[in-house]
Amino acid sequence: MAAGYLPPLDTTKAELTTAQTRIKITTRKRRVTSLRKPARVQEALDFWSFAGAAANVVMQLGWPEVAYGVMESKVESGSLMHHPWKRARTTTQYLAVAILGTEEERTAFREAVNSAHRHVRSDERSPVKYNAFNRELQMWVAACLFIGIEDSHQLLHGVMDEEEAEEFYQSSKTLGTTLQVPDDMWPRSRKEFDHYWNVASQRIVIDDTTCEFLNDLVDLKMINPLIRLPFVNLLRFLTIGFLPPLFRDQLGLEWTTDDRRRFEHLFTFVSIVNKFLPKSIRFGGSRWLMRDLRHRIKHDRPMI
Repeated sequence: MAAGYLPPLDTTKAELTTAQTRIKITTRKRRVTSLRKPARVQEALDFWSFAGAAANVVMQLGWPEVAYGVMESKVESGSLMHHPWKRARTTTQYLAVAILGTEEERTAFREAVNSAHRHVRSDERSPVKYNAFNRELQMWVAACLFIGIEDSHQLLHGVMDEEEAEEFYQSSKTLGTTLQVPDDMWPRSRKEFDHYWNVASQRIVIDDTTCEFLNDLVDLKMINPLIRLPFVNLLRFLTIGFLPPLFRDQLGLEWTTDDRRRFEHLFTFVSIVNKFLPKSIRFGGSRWLMRDLRHRIKHDRPMI
């Protein structure tokens, strides 16, 4: 582990509550059957699972070390603000390979990410010290990805019970281990993950520079206005809806009880529509990303 970049988690502080660090979801199960299927993250890669992608980036950048690593990155080809579509493709492709890929494919993608991460480290002008190889930073990013997938899955299919939540969590470990997070660093149980998440959220500090950057992200200002303007209100609504209260408060974003109800009603409608869509459409995006990745590996093309 790259030592010296982050203080240890301060477990002496009063732990933040789930009401502060998670969005509130009250969606009931859509269907009850006597033969229960295992709850696995592989079933959560419906294309609507990417609806909270911008919110998830905001969450990742809640840690100053991650935020400045992105904002000061010298890897211009992967810049979020200059190449948003490429960054979106590589991020969603990471999710696909971490969840659906073989060990060999995960290794290949990890090596590609490492080649970019070698250039992401602080210098004497940086307000905080960071190194993209720091495993604590990568654990935080992986935890954010898990939160985003679990939230979207429960919005579509209803809140999981304790047993289902544990099954879903255990199937998600590769979100971290595909990067540099070792098995023993990933919390052993869903309950331990909740504790990690609430304690780790104590490190969220959004300063003025980061706040301006993230508000531009919420408003999708990096996207061509001709593409952005017809959808900006919906995408902004989705992004704010996927942000836990702690993040909304630090960004000065308003979210009312009525907003939350409309947010859940939207996903209720989507879940009904989804019943009539074939899996080839619902999961087509992730399958295309895997085909693209395998093509890149086969023809020795850049993966990120």
